[in-house]
Amino acid sequence: MRSAALPGWLYVLFLTLLATATDEFIIAGVLPVVADDLEVSVSAAGQLVTAFAVVYAVAAPTLSALIERFPKRTVMVTGLVLFVLANVAAAVAPDYWFLMAARIGAALCAAVVAAAVFATAAAGAPEGAQGRYLGVVTAGMTAALFSGVPLGSWLGGTFGWRATFWLIAGVGAFAVVGLLVTVPAVPGGEPAPLRERMAPLRNRAVLRLVAVTFLAASGGLMFYTYLGAYAAEVAGGSYGLLSFLVFLVGITGLAGALLSGRAADAWGPQRSLRCVLAGHAVALALATGLVFSGIGSRVALAAVIACWAIFAWALTPPVQGSILAAAGPASGMTALSLNISGLYLGTGVAGAAGGVVIGTYGAAYVPLAAAVLMTLSFLLAPSASVQEAVEVDVADEGGAVGHRKGTLPGDGAETRRPIPAAE
Repeated sequence: MRSAALPGWLYVLFLTLLATATDEFIIAGVLPVVADDLEVSVSAAGQLVTAFAVVYAVAAPTLSALIERFPKRTVMVTGLVLFVLANVAAAVAPDYWFLMAARIGAALCAAVVAAAVFATAAAGAPEGAQGRYLGVVTAGMTAALFSGVPLGSWLGGTFGWRATFWLIAGVGAFAVVGLLVTVPAVPGGEPAPLRERMAPLRNRAVLRLVAVTFLAASGGLMFYTYLGAYAAEVAGGSYGLLSFLVFLVGITGLAGALLSGRAADAWGPQRSLRCVLAGHAVALALATGLVFSGIGSRVALAAVIACWAIFAWALTPPVQGSILAAAGPASGMTALSLNISGLYLGTGVAGAAGGVVIGTYGAAYVPLAAAVLMTLSFLLAPSASVQEAVEVDVADEGGAVGHRKGTLPGDGAETRRPIPAAE
């Protein structure tokens, strides 16, 4: 039986996440040029990347809780318009601190938009297709990771670093039009006190899944951050080899995100999450074995990297589906943003922890350390039976915070309205 065609609005959500996620990475490739133009050190310019990530991670849950009750399309359009304006401000920034303020503003907007995008994709998915829809929007974030730095480097070298922000603003403006024209209306959450909307911060099932994301991101992105050093240990370093491996990771990572969405629909998000984490740990174990085997084959290296990338970028669809099931309808968007915060914090830890491993033991031990973190993530992940019990507990609470198993959080059976496949 053929799957139904994906609606056009889902690709607009993909484009929206591509724009907001690319904004974090795109300046990394032109930091020396930015530093020279604004007369600051390269390390100071690097804080423009750090500030974006930290503000995004810290602000996402709080802002999402405050705006949970508003319609999702309104949240996305408003947030994305402000995001575009922040990038225009960055493009014309006269000095370093003006640019820093623009970056912080863009991060605040991106955090809100991302949570609303995931919530809209989940609510708009037909029965049995939530994972597939989440996989498509996740692919937008995945593509940003691999396109941001090289695209920023090329634009900065050809047209100047300000062109990078003009590009992001242009893509964001195009996405705003797409949101207005194609994305169906998804109502906000039930009116509820702020304390209730902040419930994910006290929900042990949600926090457990956020910890799973944090550990998985710390391990998986540690390996990615130091991929060049690892490849040099296995097969000797060269710019051409590293470029090929990054391209390979991008292609297989996109495939992993899309395939894991389908797996989440077929097996359930909890079971597929544990399969993804187990596969990721095994792939890192293979990477460890390869570096200590002394084989030195570039073909073997590429095969191991491709295997790892499939699982590394397959995490988000099943974990987001599990988060939605555990959170309840009154705070689904807040829970999603909390999980995104865990992902960003894990990204920060990955670089720092990997640096310690390399400085102490060498690059050969990076996949081993990453495998340990991934194993801990797998052990912490709830089984399907545990998650089903959590869903029953949430449903038993009733009222504004309950939902029946099998309905989308925030879109209970009593109020669920079909969303057109395309508009």
